[in-house]
Amino acid sequence: MTEPTSIVFDRYRASLELLARAEAVIPLGSQTFSKSRTALPVGTSPLFAERGQGSRLWDVDGNEYVDFVNGLLAISLGYRDPDVDAAVEEQLRSGTLLSLPHRLETEVAELIVELVPCAELVRFGKNGSDATSGAIRIARAYTQRDRVAVCGYHGWQDWYIGSTTRDLGVPGATKALTHRFDYNDARSLEELLGSHPGEFAAVILEPMNVAWPRDGFLEEVQRLTHEHGALLVFDETITGFRFAMGGAQELFGVVPDLATFGKGVANGHPLSIVTGRREYMQLMEDVFFSFTFGGETLSLAAAKAVIAKLRTQPVLETIHRRGQTVLDGLAERIARHGVDGFCRVSGHPAWSFFTIMDAAPYSAYELRTYFLQEMFARGILMIASHNLSYAHSEADIARLLAAYDEVLPALGEAVRRQDLGEHLRTEPLVPLFSVR
Repeated sequence: MTEPTSIVFDRYRASLELLARAEAVIPLGSQTFSKSRTALPVGTSPLFAERGQGSRLWDVDGNEYVDFVNGLLAISLGYRDPDVDAAVEEQLRSGTLLSLPHRLETEVAELIVELVPCAELVRFGKNGSDATSGAIRIARAYTQRDRVAVCGYHGWQDWYIGSTTRDLGVPGATKALTHRFDYNDARSLEELLGSHPGEFAAVILEPMNVAWPRDGFLEEVQRLTHEHGALLVFDETITGFRFAMGGAQELFGVVPDLATFGKGVANGHPLSIVTGRREYMQLMEDVFFSFTFGGETLSLAAAKAVIAKLRTQPVLETIHRRGQTVLDGLAERIARHGVDGFCRVSGHPAWSFFTIMDAAPYSAYELRTYFLQEMFARGILMIASHNLSYAHSEADIARLLAAYDEVLPALGEAVRRQDLGEHLRTEPLVPLFSVR
């Protein structure tokens, strides 16, 4: 039985109180949309974290979760990884931000050049949006063109977000320069490039997201991009140092002109990377891409420690093996519990997706709200994907699948009986944004 509303709200009482306090001084009560009430159903969700350790997160009410969000994929090794913490603590004694560049900038850049196929020169930022925007500026400077073709999510800056429904405040002239194409549909890119011949500076895409690239898709994207005189940019903010050491470009054998990285490269410390071939990256001597905190040493020390661990321990092998257990186990449960008509699992073992679709009379967002409500109640923290870290144990994976064994049949019953409203203890979520 679903817990009474009063009991559910008691479970998250401190979260609700802190949300009210936060919203008095912070729009949405959060710095990140995906960590706010736009992504988490208020009243049936943990809304504020207290601490993390390994694969676990504790909310401000003291509830413990196996965390499959992992800081929106920024945590690759696990919270408070001892090797990363030790490197950061050691560097802290020498300073965080100094008045001259620190040797760590060069040392970490050298590691990126060693590991990433396209990398010949490297610059650092703090967020994925810094890096993708830097790459687009380089492409525009090199080609002397303005239009950009996009596929996937590439951050909050005007040039990209203007192509989505979250475009408030973006000038119309900027919106008009960004055009989307469909993943695994090279024809959509070909038609797009052909509609504005000689005007595209860049084609930027996530080399993999929910779906695996079809045979030849990435190669065809590369061919079309170069045929039309544009630069190919891989947004590897998530796939880098997760799908393979050198990212999806290493995994799939397609090398872009420029690439961007971030998220798990520093295990939760703020660092992003824009890199690529020398002839393009050299323009960064004139293209303005400059940050007061671009050479901040703690994040660079963390990145150096993460890369060392990736090289010396079976980090990716372990993540991929356990992630495959999730993919296989969830696919079997979706079929066994009879929810395959509106549920599916997809993606890479290191970053897989549980997708809920509309099931009349309910929208996907109503069903997703109930799903999250029930997974949170069982101590599983997730949004729509399984973001694995090296800290996840076999027992953690078993606990995740056991929760699915309880929630999936309940979800199926609610659809069959058309009584979902009796089980929802909060208002349904609404879409954060969508592409146009």
